[in-house]
Amino acid sequence: MNNTALKMNSSLEVFQNRVGTRFEMYNSLFTSLPFHRVEKTGVLLSLFVLHCEEGYQKQQSPRQIIQSFLAQYTSYQTEQEQNDILFRFIQYAERQVVLFDALEEGAFSEIHDMHGIGTMKQLGSAVVQAKAEDLLEQKLKGYAVRMVLTAHPTQFYPSNVLGIINDLSKALATDDTSLAHSYLRQLGKTPFFKKEKPTPYEEAVNLIWFLENVFYKAAGNIMSSLKNQFPAAAKHNPKLIRMGFWPGGDRDGNPFVKAETTLRVADALRSGVVRSYYRNIRALKRRLTFKGVESVVKDLETRLYNNLFVPGYTFDLTKEEILEALQEIKVLLIEEHSSLFLNQVEALITKVELFGLYFASLDIRQDSSVHAHLLEELALVTDVLPGDYATLSDSDKIEALKAVSGSVEPAVLEDELLRDTLETIGAIQTIQDYNGEEGCHRYIISHSTSALNVLEAYTLFKLNGWQETEISVDIVPLFETIDDLRNAADVMRQLYTYEPYSSHLRRRGNVQTIMLGFSDGTKDGGYFMANWSIYKAKAALTEVSREYGLEVIFFDGRGGPPARGGGKTQQFYASMGSDIANKEIQLTIQGQTISSNFGHVNSAQYNIEQLMHAGISNALFSQRKPTLTEQEDDLLQKLADKSFVAYSKLKNHPVFLDYLTYISPLRYYGEANIGSRPSKRNSGKLNLNDLRAVPYVGAWSQLKQNLPGYYGVGLALEQMHEEGNWEELTQLYKKSLFFKTLLDNCEMAMKKCFFPVTAYLVEHPKYGELWNIIYEEFERTKKYVLKLSDTHELMADKPVDQMSIQTRQRIELPLITIQQYALANIRELEEQDPLTEAKKVYEKMVVRCSFGIINAERNSA
Repeated sequence: MNNTALKMNSSLEVFQNRVGTRFEMYNSLFTSLPFHRVEKTGVLLSLFVLHCEEGYQKQQSPRQIIQSFLAQYTSYQTEQEQNDILFRFIQYAERQVVLFDALEEGAFSEIHDMHGIGTMKQLGSAVVQAKAEDLLEQKLKGYAVRMVLTAHPTQFYPSNVLGIINDLSKALATDDTSLAHSYLRQLGKTPFFKKEKPTPYEEAVNLIWFLENVFYKAAGNIMSSLKNQFPAAAKHNPKLIRMGFWPGGDRDGNPFVKAETTLRVADALRSGVVRSYYRNIRALKRRLTFKGVESVVKDLETRLYNNLFVPGYTFDLTKEEILEALQEIKVLLIEEHSSLFLNQVEALITKVELFGLYFASLDIRQDSSVHAHLLEELALVTDVLPGDYATLSDSDKIEALKAVSGSVEPAVLEDELLRDTLETIGAIQTIQDYNGEEGCHRYIISHSTSALNVLEAYTLFKLNGWQETEISVDIVPLFETIDDLRNAADVMRQLYTYEPYSSHLRRRGNVQTIMLGFSDGTKDGGYFMANWSIYKAKAALTEVSREYGLEVIFFDGRGGPPARGGGKTQQFYASMGSDIANKEIQLTIQGQTISSNFGHVNSAQYNIEQLMHAGISNALFSQRKPTLTEQEDDLLQKLADKSFVAYSKLKNHPVFLDYLTYISPLRYYGEANIGSRPSKRNSGKLNLNDLRAVPYVGAWSQLKQNLPGYYGVGLALEQMHEEGNWEELTQLYKKSLFFKTLLDNCEMAMKKCFFPVTAYLVEHPKYGELWNIIYEEFERTKKYVLKLSDTHELMADKPVDQMSIQTRQRIELPLITIQQYALANIRELEEQDPLTEAKKVYEKMVVRCSFGIINAERNSA
């Protein structure tokens, strides 16, 4: 048995002992939780799980399973009694998910090798062994990993439950049964759902909790360790890890984000980081009781306190002043006090260098159509643009924008959205004044389809009063659809040759950031085509940027599941070749991915290191040849094209969206109150373009069909097999990490599928055909992916992940069954009377089940 297999078996054994066995043990504690009639609930739920498993084996529908269970195991006769036990099952299962989450988090450092493959410790050993310290120093000068926290609505745990999970995982890690029992009891009395949607500001505050309690510590630990091991390499770039932030800045389709919100969130971010420094200084004060040092520490503590807690105090602190005080303390410790506690002072210096007074850079995002509408309106009510601006061609509009001079007051605009858009650009300047330029320095344009979209946003800065030579903001186009990705290089070429914009780029250090959206790409073109289109777009954008002497940085809009660019993300970054720029790794960390992958310091440190390692090791140790040969490129293009045809055919099926609305909880996403943003972009009839990727992917996930994560892959592989290309594909799978990672993530999506729950549709007169088409493609994809990997089961090379998914699926099985039962009852009641009040209890049941299903799945939306 080789070393890899031994490590996998060892990790699996640890997982079974530290998570699996202990889950069964602690689960028994639920029998004493303060639920109504809980002792009976626990026993009945165990029976219900077995009944579900047996029922699906007999090809029964969720409705048949629940009706037979209630008749066989209970004496409940009334509808209210029956619904009551189902709600208690939901409540119980929700908390089982929390217990499992906490056990996994508590055992994280035992299951994962914190110094093994993909960690900075392992990278350090490889650098020393290869004598590559000079190469590392060169790479780190311009390298960074930027993780941008977003409030995309996939987070079903309210903040108080997240706090309990955090505490529970610590108690479980130390086998403190008494304390764990107390937390489980607290959990039993804590609501898991919100009666009202959170405001964007509340979303921001919830995520600032992660910055203060997780990222602050994890990023600080990594940088301190790197500085200790490679001081020369680390000194050039103290900001290898950078945090970004979207809540309060992302107003694309979110009418509740205003300029005032943005300013409040920027203040909250600054307060969060100053509070973190204050806590550190308070702790240091207990140690640094030496002559000469104590007074400096006290002065710094007082200044931090005043800026945090004194009402009406005008903020008067700078990052430089904090660092100056800490450097003075450092010198005193070295020169007069034998460097006692010096490491603690240096650790705080590292954190101040990392986070400044902004904690995380607040990105602003708005849709290109809003900018276009705003300029058209300004052309009508002012003289800064020709009155007929709206009717001009794109090229004439660009010429008109070049001639713009002067500024306008937002008050001239009657439309609230347009006025606020202009006010937001002014708010950026205010944030930079208080938090520093890094506090808010990027403006992202959704639905970028042309150079005009970028230049319209750029012009708005001039119209808001910014001097053209002083615009300290990067304009970031976001390309999302398959067509937009294909045209991206041409759009950027036009921008690079447009003098006012190229001058702006020179002032910004000849660096252009470009965002690429996985989620909408998948919704538009399917899993394979979206991933391949982004890969090709990156190669083309790298080429055109290098042609004009520019450094391009790619910012990836990734969600949690493979269908939205997630999965084993670090493997994708490790698979990039020299034809794709890798100056920085930038990606969104969305919704529940924040709590599942970065929920506590150990997991955050491990996953941040994996991302850092991917980019650094690729530059230092790979051949840096193009990842793919011309033949391999052609092979993947054929696969993508065939997959795209298959997905497009499905997407255009006459009942495709009706099917999703009919059988999934899609229409109830907005009622879950998990995010401030609406689930679609307008209030009209549902269509795929307006439907956001989160509810789209999430609905398929709750159906246990996960279609966006694999559909089209099987048909493409089958056709390539029939055309005699299988040997080439097999070799590509063995050689290309990009291709293997793409299919590995596809396996993960399929592993979370469970078609028996919707198999009752097989013979449905309207939807039976579509169900069968989807199921056949699932089986086809599974067959050919396993054939390529030469294994007999999905995720065979990831036994720990496999076991985790299996346990979670067993916990969520009652929830999925109850949700489908409730949806079936709603449909029946609506057929009799569309406005019936009787369906409300079942609608509540659907939404409550959603919480547990999404939390159990982890990264499924």
